Amino acid sequence: MIENNIFNISNITTTTLEKPRFVKPLRINYTQDNKEKSWEAVKSHDSVSILLYHKTKNAFLVVKQFRPPVYVHHHNYPFTYELCAGIIDKNMSFTQIAQEEIDEECGYKVELNQISKISSFFTNVGVSGAKQHLYFAQIDENMKIHNGGGINDEKIELEFIPIEKSKEFIYDESKAKTPGLIFAFYWFYENNI
Repeated sequence: MIENNIFNISNITTTTLEKPRFVKPLRINYTQDNKEKSWEAVKSHDSVSILLYHKTKNAFLVVKQFRPPVYVHHHNYPFTYELCAGIIDKNMSFTQIAQEEIDEECGYKVELNQISKISSFFTNVGVSGAKQHLYFAQIDENMKIHNGGGINDEKIELEFIPIEKSKEFIYDESKAKTPGLIFAFYWFYENNI
């Protein structure tokens, strides 16, 4: 069952993807050691993600979203906990995209010089091979400009994870979370606590 069901999900079905907007299913054919091979893959956008640390609350701000692929495979996980993030699909710098996502998803106005790069890594290497660029920003309530929650028909819940409970959160298998979120938390522990 979906707790605090703002997501209001019902009637889930699957169909063949005819004209995809964000991902392109494909077969990759190649030769390795003189043997013909193939691999099923999905071409998708690279992305940015941002670890947000709220100074006054001494907590990380994460987003909760319904992710259909996770739910279709694992009904016990109707939503995932993730870093604020977005795909790279605009002619903007990665930092500008990060700034825009912080505004849209979380409702905070963060200046570009307050967003710093942590690292980049590859996500879902067996399927998409997309690259994620990870950033960090500190926020406080003086930077709050609206309630967040995404744009258009996005349904995003915001949740603060207190630093003192964040390691327990990482290991709580009842909560679906991304490897990027876990990596970002550990980066923070090594660099800020």
